[in-house]
Amino acid sequence: MDRNFWAGQSIQLVAYALIAYFGGLCVRLRGVKVNYTRKVNFFALYAIPFVVDRLIPHQQTLGTVIVTSGLSAAMLVTLWKPIRSRVSLFQTMFISFDRPEDRPHTLLWLSTQILAGYAVLIPMSKIFARYGMSELIFIPLIIHGIGDGLAEPVGVRFGRHKYSTRTFLSRAKRHTRSYEGSACVFVSGVLAVAAFHGSFTPVELMGALLTVPILTTLAEAWSPHTWDTPYMFLVSGASLFAVKLLL
Repeated sequence: MDRNFWAGQSIQLVAYALIAYFGGLCVRLRGVKVNYTRKVNFFALYAIPFVVDRLIPHQQTLGTVIVTSGLSAAMLVTLWKPIRSRVSLFQTMFISFDRPEDRPHTLLWLSTQILAGYAVLIPMSKIFARYGMSELIFIPLIIHGIGDGLAEPVGVRFGRHKYSTRTFLSRAKRHTRSYEGSACVFVSGVLAVAAFHGSFTPVELMGALLTVPILTTLAEAWSPHTWDTPYMFLVSGASLFAVKLLL
């Protein structure tokens, strides 16, 4: 593990902490909805590693993967109630994730969704790299970060046409989403694919535009409450890979 690896990990951890901390301050002091800050946090968690790895490249080995996974787990442990209740920094960070409708399962749903998201995204990035399509990993990130990031606030503010979805690990409680919010996922899918048009042949581009946005929108719509991230990554990545492989 070289110096670049440790520098990159340090930058990522500091960036995560600052974004979550200032998000928590916005919720506590400015009355910003947690629905908004939570989405900013999730986008940062998945986008920052790919940006930092390109700015400060390092050789990836089994050791670096183990260390990175351990640091991610340690970050989640700091949000555990016995710890965050004693450290104001961690408590403020947790506030930026803690939606009222997720209590008392906020940390369970948060940690499992983050880990599942990485479990999909990391192998996907390796497969994309093997087939010479590394840049396309940013399409699932953009759809999730912008589309899903806007889906909740747009649904909260403008959602008039609702549908229900199940809760993660429970069928008893139902949560609502809106068609207006899901439309944000579809539009972001179209824009994300179009933004990387240079990475596709004309036929591939048409295939991607016809499949990736709609399939990712359906994945977001059908996924359990709080657990849409791994579904969106898996479906958008698989559809992109199929387009490149088959067309």
